[in-house]
Amino acid sequence: MGKKHILLVEDDAIIASGLVYALEQEGYEVTHTKTVIEAKNATANDEFNLAILDMQLSDGTGFEVREFLRRTDTAVIFLTVIDDEGHIVRAFEGGADDYITKPFRLRELLARVKRSLNTYDDGHPTVSLGGVTIDQTAGKAYIGGELLDLTALEYRLLLTFAANKGQTLTRSQILESIWDAAGNFVEDNTLTVYIKRLREKLCGAVNIETVRGVGYRAD
Repeated sequence: MGKKHILLVEDDAIIASGLVYALEQEGYEVTHTKTVIEAKNATANDEFNLAILDMQLSDGTGFEVREFLRRTDTAVIFLTVIDDEGHIVRAFEGGADDYITKPFRLRELLARVKRSLNTYDDGHPTVSLGGVTIDQTAGKAYIGGELLDLTALEYRLLLTFAANKGQTLTRSQILESIWDAAGNFVEDNTLTVYIKRLREKLCGAVNIETVRGVGYRAD
């Protein structure tokens, strides 16, 4: 299996050089660009497993780069200096799989990268939940043959519900399933945003029920 290919869009030379070095030390192939235009050209010529996007760029924003990646299976992590709940929600609604504020701990970012790239594979390539069919080999989900536009994190969340069909899962169990043992890397209230987005995209094909004071159940 070849190396995972990561697109890094960051205009701060010091941050970029440190990230490129650290990611390459972890065994990833990294393409670094500094602007929206450079990133657009890179996405036209190459395919990426993950994109790490600075939100504030000299010629635009990370949201613009995310638009170039919407038709691909590229996971997205946004980097920003703005630690604001409204901004975080906008990032998720804009297609982010994760969001991290500067300054950040390198080990934390590397853990998030690893988990964003990770997909579930329990040896059963196709599973179903409600009206949704999940192809684990391809990492895609369908409703009646129509491909769902899910981020990597939304896909893993859906797969977690499918693996625990009809069972009530606590918020902690869901977060631990999404982030392995690193659930402390994500705010608990962020899960509400993930669930809301997933429900909207499923359009009622899966019943995700809120179990008040406990968590969620899906069937």
